[in-house]
Amino acid sequence: MTTRQMPARLDQPREIRRTLVPRVHYDPESFGRLSERIARFLGTARFLVYMTAFVAVWIGWNMLAPPFLKFDPYPFIFLTLMLSLQASYAAPLILLAQNRQDDRDRVQYEQDRSRNDRSIADTEYLTREIAGLRVALSEVATRDFVRSELQQIMKELDAKDGRR
Repeated sequence: MTTRQMPARLDQPREIRRTLVPRVHYDPESFGRLSERIARFLGTARFLVYMTAFVAVWIGWNMLAPPFLKFDPYPFIFLTLMLSLQASYAAPLILLAQNRQDDRDRVQYEQDRSRNDRSIADTEYLTREIAGLRVALSEVATRDFVRSELQQIMKELDAKDGRR
């Protein structure tokens, strides 16, 4: 008969497991910032100039140096290996930097969207307020209206005084 183990409860912390090899902990944010700096550098003309100079010196040294100082003969296998290694590290770093930029763009988009919604709501509120003011102003007596009413009352009073 097998004993069935109960699943761990979510409201209690898990037991700490001891391992032979300690886990490596790193700060994902600082690693992300480093990858962005590297990706930014890899996308510059300075990097291309440095890489071109490095490859030219490598090939020149291994073509023109005395035979006992050459460390990578003509097919330049070691140079190819180094460039492949650099590319294999550069591609994931660039992708990580792009993902972080996508996350920042998504947050910025959400902020712009909420700001736009607030602007629309404010505009609609102000539109309703202006419409209310227009309605209220249409009921307010204007100076010309009051003047014409007073003149009419004066005429009526003069007419009554003239009959007596």
